[in-house]
Amino acid sequence: MQLDPTDVQPVVNRLKRAHGQLAGIIRMLEEGRECEDVVNQLAAVGKAVDRTGFGLIAIGLRQCLLDEGDAPEIARMEKLFLTLA
Repeated sequence: MQLDPTDVQPVVNRLKRAHGQLAGIIRMLEEGRECEDVVNQLAAVGKAVDRTGFGLIAIGLRQCLLDEGDAPEIARMEKLFLTLA
């Protein structure tokens, strides 16, 4: 399924923020920051990436439903959802 770039832009923005956070974590490690601080940031990046995946699935499901309930595509989106769960 091809997703509409307009619908995907918020997801792209979220990934760009996560990318920046990940760069910050690398910098923290290189600077010898506290383990607890690094782990907290890793958890935040993980959550951001997970939410990005769920956001993509929500967009896909919405698109499937608007396309008159394309059952095979909906089943594929459900499978993707369970991959992230």
